This record gives sequence, C-alpha cells and structure tokens, in this order.
Amino acid sequence: MRDFAEWLSRFKHSISNYAYYADFEKVHRNVDAIKVELNILNSLIGSQQIEEDFNNILEQYPQVLKCIPLLLAVRANEIYAIDGDGEYFFSFRQMNYSTDEYKMFMRKTGLFNLLEKHIISSLVDYATGVETGLDSNGRKNRGGHLMENIVESYLKRAGLVLGETFFKEMTRTAIEAKWSIDLSKISNNGKSEKRFDFVVKTANIIYGIETNFYGGGGSKLNETARSYKNLAQEAAKIPGLEFVWFTDGRGWNSARHNLEETFEIMEHVYNIDDMENGIMHRIFL
Repeated sequence: MRDFAEWLSRFKHSISNYAYYADFEKVHRNVDAIKVELNILNSLIGSQQIEEDFNNILEQYPQVLKCIPLLLAVRANEIYAIDGDGEYFFSFRQMNYSTDEYKMFMRKTGLFNLLEKHIISSLVDYATGVETGLDSNGRKNRGGHLMENIVESYLKRAGLVLGETFFKEMTRTAIEAKWSIDLSKISNNGKSEKRFDFVVKTANIIYGIETNFYGGGGSKLNETARSYKNLAQEAAKIPGLEFVWFTDGRGWNSARHNLEETFEIMEHVYNIDDMENGIMHRIFL
C-alpha cells in the first residue's frame, strides 16, 4: 500500500520550462504582420501638427487602422467607447466613421499624447512589448500542455511509439472503432464524447490516460478529483480498459481530502516522481 501523505509530499511546485514564459516566435510573427503600417505611423512621433498628419495618413494609407488596437493592448478589430460626447463602435478593418471621429479616438485614448510627446521612439519596439505582454495570457494554454509533454516524454523513454503503441488525444468513438470495445459506460451510454489525453494499447489492455498539473488551488480541483474517481469506477466495469491518471502540483494541498479519496480507490494514479522512478515500465511493459 502506498502512503498518500508521503506521495503528496513529493508533488512539485512548478513544471514551467523556459518556453513557458513567452512565445517570442509568435510575438515577432504578429508584429511583422503589421510592421509596414507601424512604420508609417512612426512619422507621427514628435509631430507638432499630429491631427493634420494623422488625417493625411488615413487618406493615403487607411490600412494603418488595423494596427491601432494593438497599441492599446486590445486584440480585436472593433473597439466600443462611450462618454458624454456619444457612443461609438470603431471598426479597424475599414473606416466606419469620418477621420474626425478617428482623430477623436486617438486623442481620447491617449495615443496622440503618446506619439506627439515622443514618449516612445519606435512603434515597432512598442508593439513588440505590447505583444509580449499579451502573450502572457497564453501561459495558461502552454501550461496545460506542459504536463502532457512530460507524460509523453516518459512514454517514449519507456519504448512506446507514438501512433503504434500509444496515441494522443483519442476520443471514445475512435477507440471503439479501432479496437472494437464498448465504452458506453464512460460516455453516458454514448451521449457524451470522452477524449483521453493519451491511450496506450498493450496486448490485452487499453489504458486511457488523463494528465494535469495544478500549481494553485481552487474549487476546480475538488471537482476534478471527484470526476476522475467516478471515471475510474466506471472504467473498472469495462473488460480490457483501465484508467490511468497522472497529476501533480502543490495546488492539490487545498483539495487533499478529495484527492485522497480518489487515491484510495484508484489503482493507477501517479505523479511526476513516479514517472521519474520508472512507473511507465511497470504499468505498460
């Protein structure tokens, strides 16, 4: 019997790698897509007649509009604004107001002030900084894949081969079609489409694998533990199927009681330390 408290004590604070913090390839790609327009607007930096200069730019190069939302750290093609002077829904795909309204937008948002007072010296550099900041929102998605990447690396270290002995993001329907197994018990009698992060196929067993990592606490962890406990119990009723859960993260300390309940009834629930100590070989080989 494994000791839950000892197992939980080996959970990690973080699994963030160097690429987690910023995707600079994406940042530069997004800025390069509007670099020409940004360089046109660079002519407004330090302008003494910025409204007139902006008016001329819009008349000659209306395409510069598409890069303005980014200057406000907004990822959208339309921006809504309302004050005592009225209600507006500015389009930055193509002009839907006169240049006077767009000049009003630039003045009231502070963009004219940013440019004419020479607070910045390059809109390309400024946009790169804004894109880097916006990209921090992508950390949640990148973080969600980190645990998957770790599990996949240990599956490969164990000698399993992607597309042959293990598979990624496989749905219930695909599993049933490939190996002629009835998974209705884990899909509300076929009414829901369950998808596993990984599936390992051995000679006699299909292993459905879920992965996650929680660095911080929250109510979601209690629900996750309960749902995986139910999934394990339902999977146990299906001959030839076993459910495996790889999880980690100090966030589980806030939901340790629910996790312990699941730990006590699940045969296959493991953390990163288990993977480091060869659990893949012991389960799948």
